Amino acid sequence: MKGENKLNNLKAGSNLEKVLASGHFACTGEIGPPKSADFHHIDMYAEGMKGKVDAVNFTDNQTAIVRLASWGAALRLLYKHGMEPTLQVVCRDRNRLAIQSDLLAAYAHGIRNVLCLSGDHQAFGNHPGCKGVYDVDSIQLISILRKLRDEGRFECGEECKVAPKFFIGCAVNPFADPFEFRVIRMEKKIRAGADFVQTQCILDMERFEKFMDLVRKEGLHERVYICAGLMPVKSPRMARYMQTGVPGMLVSEEFCQRLEKAENPKEEAVNITIDYIKRCQKIEGVHGVHIMAVAWEEIVPTIVEKAGLLPRPTF
Repeated sequence: MKGENKLNNLKAGSNLEKVLASGHFACTGEIGPPKSADFHHIDMYAEGMKGKVDAVNFTDNQTAIVRLASWGAALRLLYKHGMEPTLQVVCRDRNRLAIQSDLLAAYAHGIRNVLCLSGDHQAFGNHPGCKGVYDVDSIQLISILRKLRDEGRFECGEECKVAPKFFIGCAVNPFADPFEFRVIRMEKKIRAGADFVQTQCILDMERFEKFMDLVRKEGLHERVYICAGLMPVKSPRMARYMQTGVPGMLVSEEFCQRLEKAENPKEEAVNITIDYIKRCQKIEGVHGVHIMAVAWEEIVPTIVEKAGLLPRPTF
């Protein structure tokens, strides 16, 4: 798939889809909506990323903490900044009725990319006593969207007269155990209808390269666009915490030591991310990178520029 031009076979016509279909190495960013009723930080980070990324993800109550709605942030990006959003949708907070309703409205407003996620369990957030919905899981949600797009039918089978033609994404964690099951689960999501993949943040490149070996062995890199998730970690202490205290996260010793030995850890965090981008560009089957600078969104333009990912393709 990499290097091929598939512009004549677009499913949704989103900018991100066009970049990937044309064979360009994609680059997307991410903004975490604020825990407040204002757009100040979204506007600030969006202006910095404008022209630097192909699309911007907006998380959906990430880590089960109440935040400004993902769809609201996505509309702000689209209308005020003229940029393309990727709407993240978790299954934790809504049933299939509400999800389908929200996505119809999102598409009608011009949103074309959707990333389907199960969502962090509510016990980890700031409302641990709230009831999780989980009416469907992320694989079922992907299937619902594919059915809407390709068959023009809701999950119940009823016709949708104006079907939302989404570019459907999913998340994959190459680092959780059991390791071999990661590729099996990824294949299930592809079979359900995922068009592109964004991986969990890669903090152990060797493990990711082994994961991609398994992906290529199964031929999955030819069935879906894979974007490697990268996170600049500006604090050595945070890197160590992620190494030992975050389930499903794998942080290499080399990664931690590079930050600990650096005179300027923030500068080294940028250097590490750039190194990882260049390594990803050499991995067969990796079609782009997704930069998740959690609570450090302003660094994304610097990383993109220093990594030589500019100018971005336009359509």
